[in-house]
Amino acid sequence: MLRGIFTYLFNKNGWVVKGKLPDHIKSCVLLAGPHTSNWDTVYAIAGLNKLGVNVRFALKKELMVFPFKPFLRGIGAIPIDRSPNKSKKRISAVDAMASLFDKHDDLVLMISPEGTRAPKTKWKTGFYYVAKNAGVPIVCAYLDYKKKIAGIGPHFTTDLELPVLMKKIQDFYSTITPKFPEKFKTANDE
Repeated sequence: MLRGIFTYLFNKNGWVVKGKLPDHIKSCVLLAGPHTSNWDTVYAIAGLNKLGVNVRFALKKELMVFPFKPFLRGIGAIPIDRSPNKSKKRISAVDAMASLFDKHDDLVLMISPEGTRAPKTKWKTGFYYVAKNAGVPIVCAYLDYKKKIAGIGPHFTTDLELPVLMKKIQDFYSTITPKFPEKFKTANDE
């Protein structure tokens, strides 16, 4: 139901979709960027839904409680458990998210590459390690507020070295207009 409301808002506000997830990619880490507003989540879920992509995102299991659980599940949240394992060591978020690919078939896991809505030239690298540990590709999805386009961009494997991959990803996103341009930066802006 909530995805339907998101799609209604997407259409009402004049957004369109472009591109598609490549047919050979059934599971991936889907980068959602630029991320400068809470509206990004609404439009990203709606645009990806229109493209036929059942996108999911990870959330701490502690947040998946009533009354929020039905809402969060309805928009694609998957709980991750970072409780200490048998060796009493806390599980990293990267390992917890990578393990989701063992538990779910055809998982498209959405992650913001910047890791925040604040302007940062040094992006988080966790998405790379999630994809590498899970053995899945990385696909760039985007929201261009100037053109009102939600789309799928290039995809990459983790065979590329991290600095090379990060540059390619940031170069791609540097051509996209976010809702709040002043809150978005790449290494190109240094």
